[in-house]
Amino acid sequence: MSAVPQSPQNFVPDPWVSRFGPLVNPGGHVLDLASGAGRHARYFLDRGHPVTALDRSVSLLDPLKGRQGLEIVEADIESGSWPLEGRHFDGIVVVNYLHRPLLPILNRSLNPGGVLIYRTFGIGNEGYGKPSNPNFLLRPNELLETLKDLEVIAFESGDTGIAVVQRICAVKRDIRRSDDAPYPLPI
Repeated sequence: MSAVPQSPQNFVPDPWVSRFGPLVNPGGHVLDLASGAGRHARYFLDRGHPVTALDRSVSLLDPLKGRQGLEIVEADIESGSWPLEGRHFDGIVVVNYLHRPLLPILNRSLNPGGVLIYRTFGIGNEGYGKPSNPNFLLRPNELLETLKDLEVIAFESGDTGIAVVQRICAVKRDIRRSDDAPYPLPI
């Protein structure tokens, strides 16, 4: 497999991530799962967050090596055990990746008040190309149903004209909060 060229476009965060990224507690530790070239790791590092970037192959993260606050973890999470067992994060970001057994792990890996920002492809995307394997496509409302223990801040599902996607931003309720006030939405 050839490396992805490192152009400025490779570092632009997904709009869903940049919209909801400000909900992560200032300075909170963020997990960038299936980090690829690290565009979301870079986004959060630039905002003062320590980041753990996890991927099966981390060679695309070479330009970020040495950045203060960055931990790079190379692990095949589809055939091995969860390498971050017992660790918790204030934010978890997943874009363009689906491995269903991880969904409950992500839920329990969030700190109270932690934010999950997830965007990936859904059934119907096969009409646009890859991914087209149903094992890698979310069923309708699957993120809502699977992450029902989290407080949903925003959810979208549908055809964007170039892909079929589902995206969710959800927060693990902080039981230490004494009020039931909703979390503030970024505009």
